[in-house]
Amino acid sequence: MQAARTLFDKIWDSHIVSTLPGGDVLLYIDRHFVLDLASNIAFDRLRASGRNVRRPHLNFGIQDHTLSTSQDRNDDTHASGQPFVQALRRNARAAGMLLFDVADSRQGIVHVVGPETGLLLPGCTSVAGDSHTRTAGGLGALGFGIGTSEVEHVLATQTLRTRKPKRMRVEVSGQLGPQVFAKDLILYLIGKVGAAGGTGYAVEYTGTAIRQADIEARLTICNMSIEFGARVGMVAPDEKALHYVAKREFAPKEVLWDQAAVHWSTLYSDNDAVFDAEVAIDSSVVTPQVTWGTSPQDVISVAGRIPDPAQEANADRRAAMTRALQYMGLRPGQSLEEVRINWAFIGSCTNSRLSDLQAAAAIVEGRKVAAHVRAMVVPGSSAVKRAAEALGLDRIFKQSGFEWHESACSLCAAANSDKVGSGERCLSTSNRNFEGRQGAGSRTHLASPVTVAAAAIKGAITDVRKLNG
Repeated sequence: MQAARTLFDKIWDSHIVSTLPGGDVLLYIDRHFVLDLASNIAFDRLRASGRNVRRPHLNFGIQDHTLSTSQDRNDDTHASGQPFVQALRRNARAAGMLLFDVADSRQGIVHVVGPETGLLLPGCTSVAGDSHTRTAGGLGALGFGIGTSEVEHVLATQTLRTRKPKRMRVEVSGQLGPQVFAKDLILYLIGKVGAAGGTGYAVEYTGTAIRQADIEARLTICNMSIEFGARVGMVAPDEKALHYVAKREFAPKEVLWDQAAVHWSTLYSDNDAVFDAEVAIDSSVVTPQVTWGTSPQDVISVAGRIPDPAQEANADRRAAMTRALQYMGLRPGQSLEEVRINWAFIGSCTNSRLSDLQAAAAIVEGRKVAAHVRAMVVPGSSAVKRAAEALGLDRIFKQSGFEWHESACSLCAAANSDKVGSGERCLSTSNRNFEGRQGAGSRTHLASPVTVAAAAIKGAITDVRKLNG
């Protein structure tokens, strides 16, 4: 009789091609998303070694990181990104890969495009040269971020050489309160356990709050598993996942769908499966969260006060906190409420889906962005942009004073022309807040879409629950 297994074990075991000396395995990769930023190096190395892309139909080119978000953009709009965009186009065409190019109606941020097109499916393995590939776990897929040499290896072999991580279960009980969202939940977890709390683990999120969450919320939580230190973040697929995937462009159809659905119904952790670590969280105590420092674990309730490094026992952590406060221009004991911002950014692979934009639009409708704030909305994909426009969300944002952009990574990675100036403060729905993340000298605070929307109106960080009617 087979021993009880976790969800992760089941997917991992079914994709092992071979076990290598020393404990590594070759893992079969069902989907490889190849990005504009730096993938040209992998293709150059592949050609230099005389090898080809082994399975072009399982590799997909995505233009997102270096692409301009300006209206009527083209290859030349962001000049320094042009070589990357054009190199990916040449390489994808030469290899016979499907490319979601600049003008493609399906173009968007890789971690938004994968789920919404049906390329990502429950139980599959997925890799990309981007650490937020963990987003795939929101559908019950196994997603890894990989480096350039690994991109080359996957192109050449359709396998990844890797080592099995330990397993952690994060059980989230209770129910989120008003104006508290998945972004607040994952930031709260990181603040409670630490940015290294998940290091070395594949994390499965379970519990009533996760079951109640829709798929886009689960994608947000799994997206930021890397900020928790985890190699993988996953939620077991259920009827919500199947409903989300059904009838999407690349999803199985007819008999194949029936067969896939039967298999997906087996993808859950057995009742007596053993995890290497357990974490429990009561979601009902989570409030709107905002980061104050330069790590996602530097986070407090928007109504809280910045901790004092002098009270921190660990010397390394104390030094990091002190440096973060100096960089961010803040002080111990200070409340984040009323801290003025220069930028409000709603976008990134973490929070740029339709539900994110709908929630933010509900806050800004009938209100005006503060005069000193530059506010931007960058939909996560061209499909999200069209859906939002069909609902009139673009009109709501633009009438409030937000800029309405084309889809790409934008201010999240600052790898294109969207950058926050030195010393300027941005409240952002993105996933990282380290020094210079949104531009040299920029100061980034992470928050949910509704918190960013409320701050854009107020002109300062604020508790969205206190926003006057």
